[in-house]
Amino acid sequence: MEPVDELAPDGVLRASINLGNPVLAQGDASNPAGVTVDLAREIAHRLGVPVEFVCFDAARKSFEALTTGAATLGFMAIEPARADQVAFTAPYALIEGVYVVRDDSPLSTVADVDIAGVRIGVKEGSAYDLFLTRTLEHAELVRGAEGTDVYVQESLDAGAGIRQPVSAFAERTPGQRVIDEAFMQIRQAVAVPKSLSDTAVRWLHKTVEELKASGFVAASLEANGQGGVRVAPAEGLAQ
Repeated sequence: MEPVDELAPDGVLRASINLGNPVLAQGDASNPAGVTVDLAREIAHRLGVPVEFVCFDAARKSFEALTTGAATLGFMAIEPARADQVAFTAPYALIEGVYVVRDDSPLSTVADVDIAGVRIGVKEGSAYDLFLTRTLEHAELVRGAEGTDVYVQESLDAGAGIRQPVSAFAERTPGQRVIDEAFMQIRQAVAVPKSLSDTAVRWLHKTVEELKASGFVAASLEANGQGGVRVAPAEGLAQ
């Protein structure tokens, strides 16, 4: 079976797009844009099929589209909690998770945040929610539609999120500052249902590596206003 038969079994590549991550996707469901949209279009072009975008406002919903059959291609962070249901390529981009706190907060490092009594706002089902759920030892997570929103609404000690939107929130909101140290590196990759064959996954991995090496990923990030995002280094496929 060829990769196209698995990725587009009815002749259309259905790609799940998370519009809730403004670094990787912009626009709206009727006119999505961003590096994930560009990658989906290029993958569809290489398969020789049209692409259809299935858009969501959160990573957990985009993930669910892959597990329910609503999509066969998605873009999300590599996380152990997802790996039993989807297969990942190597990452195409690296972004960071950071905390925002009040100007007068005593918290100034990542270690400071993980202490008893500290409450952190996170976007439910996000990569940083999954990461902090398995790594925090003392602090408590409070989940909501957006980490910064629940942080403000419930007067929490810190809000967690992706560096670029968290920094933008701090800049436009008086009395807030970002802890510069990242609490995690988020490895954004292409994902497909676990049911796909190794052949299809390897084809996707090779395609992603080619698009990184050719400058396609960097050019797309730049064109979509995300030139500060780091393209992931080349990565071989484990045998």
